[in-house]
Amino acid sequence: MKVLFIDSVHNILQNKLTNLGFICDYKPDIDSDNILEIIQKYDGLIIRSKITLDKKVLDKATNLKFIGRVGAGLENIDIEYAESLGITCFSAPEGNRDAVAEHALGMILSLFNNICRANSQVKRGEWKREFNRGIEIKGKTIGIIGYGNMGSAFAKRLKGFDCKTISYDKYKYNYSDEYTIESSLDSLFEQTDILSLHVPLTNETEFMINYEFLNKFRKPIYLINTSRGKVLKTDELVKAMKEKKVLGVALDVLEYEKKSFEKLHDANETPKSLEYLIENDNVLLSPHIAGWTQESNVKLSETIADKILIKFSSYTFNDTIIQ
Repeated sequence: MKVLFIDSVHNILQNKLTNLGFICDYKPDIDSDNILEIIQKYDGLIIRSKITLDKKVLDKATNLKFIGRVGAGLENIDIEYAESLGITCFSAPEGNRDAVAEHALGMILSLFNNICRANSQVKRGEWKREFNRGIEIKGKTIGIIGYGNMGSAFAKRLKGFDCKTISYDKYKYNYSDEYTIESSLDSLFEQTDILSLHVPLTNETEFMINYEFLNKFRKPIYLINTSRGKVLKTDELVKAMKEKKVLGVALDVLEYEKKSFEKLHDANETPKSLEYLIENDNVLLSPHIAGWTQESNVKLSETIADKILIKFSSYTFNDTIIQ
């Protein structure tokens, strides 16, 4: 089996596959045109976010048996079409769920205690204690939307804060545990003080969080998004903030990101809504790094390698039988 790596990943993935007889071509600098020229030679493809694997690309991948995305989401793959061609698609949310959970918690703590603002002030010689008086997580109700790998890991981190954690997941049932109470959306709208988003980007979730949605909360809320930028409509978030329906925001992801998640869309000027977020003291931003730790870099690659080996355990590669 020949495997093409088109993005940079931790070398543990290539090493694991190579040691068990896979032939790995590591080409993280390859461009889209060259990928299309050679993809038919490969049985496996390892990606992050460089390319969208749509029908046009997949039709050229005539020998492809699997795609491994070293990340949590599969939004850059036409999964339905790939599976219709017999291609197995792997992702690795288990690999960075702990990183995302810790980052989301860190963002809440920083936002509630004005840590970023206070740090900047002290470094400028300003000592503003009353101005930076914080609030506590204890006693608050945290509403989680999406109780998969990320949402459940986040709920676990909250257990020691003496807060109430409730969760809504459209596709899961009977999952209440020691960390969360399974709830309806209506219950989230009624009880939530802090809303945290942990859903994949799909046709169903794109811009799910809009003004109409935010206006349904009984109380003003704080909002944390470590999922995908386009789950949240920025213009309508800003409208809700101006009306004090949303008191503060922590965003690791932005609507304006490119698919590579590395920079904003090219534009002649910064979107007005983004300017508002940048200038607002009640907004905390980070550059899509919630799942981006030293440890997750290893675990993501390990997870993909293990899933590939389990799926193809009955194959023989270069006379090496994988048990």
